[in-house]
Amino acid sequence: MMNTPTTDGRVSIIMPSYNSAEFIGQAIESVIQQEYSNWKLIIVDDCSSDDTLAIVQHYAAQDSRIIWRQLEQNGGAAVARNTAIQIADGEFIAFLDSDDLWDKRKLNVQIEAMNRDNYHFSCTSYGKIDENGKASGRIVKALPKSDYEGLLKHCPGNSTVVYRAKAIGKFYIPPIRKRNDYVMWLQILKTTPYIYGVQEVLSSHRERIGSISSKKSDLVKYHWHIYRRIEKLSVFKSAWLVVYWISKKIFIALKGVKE
Repeated sequence: MMNTPTTDGRVSIIMPSYNSAEFIGQAIESVIQQEYSNWKLIIVDDCSSDDTLAIVQHYAAQDSRIIWRQLEQNGGAAVARNTAIQIADGEFIAFLDSDDLWDKRKLNVQIEAMNRDNYHFSCTSYGKIDENGKASGRIVKALPKSDYEGLLKHCPGNSTVVYRAKAIGKFYIPPIRKRNDYVMWLQILKTTPYIYGVQEVLSSHRERIGSISSKKSDLVKYHWHIYRRIEKLSVFKSAWLVVYWISKKIFIALKGVKE
């Protein structure tokens, strides 16, 4: 077990929150239970109107590694993420959505792999769970290695990603409401050439009815915006990639189990 109490090796975990009272306690618990103990969990609340902040404050009062901030006004997940990244001081920066879960071995396995092979940017495989935390049987396998062109077609799960900020610096994202994590990964691959995939399933993504990420038609629009307006790709390439993503989603739906 790696538990050196210094900023060397420390993982700053970025967690934006908004009206997550039903799930955020489970997400925090999955961090507290990590075998790798050299972490700081930074939670930035986007002006929740439920009990989210009270739950966060409860955990922060019990564990000094948990710190929180609340935005002065609602700004969206990208603003909350950027605020947390500004606070981050660890060698590594990791991401966990407030309704997702980590396996207790997640950081231990991933940081060990990054140190062993000198990776600066990595992700893991992950599973899908429903709103009640029940596994759906769907597994999203991490690609062993992807460059920028590969990432245009295969986005890692947000709650699986870790990058070595000490080596490649911090990255911030434009305040778009959807797929802002994807924009960040594309930015990182302009600095370091590859994202490496740990093949173990070490994270669980909760699929919630009515969530932003569940509205597939809107995601098509955001992919187009990312490719054309942010990444400055050609009309032809942007259109091809949007069609690719639509076809991929249809194939996954028909296949039903693995991505």
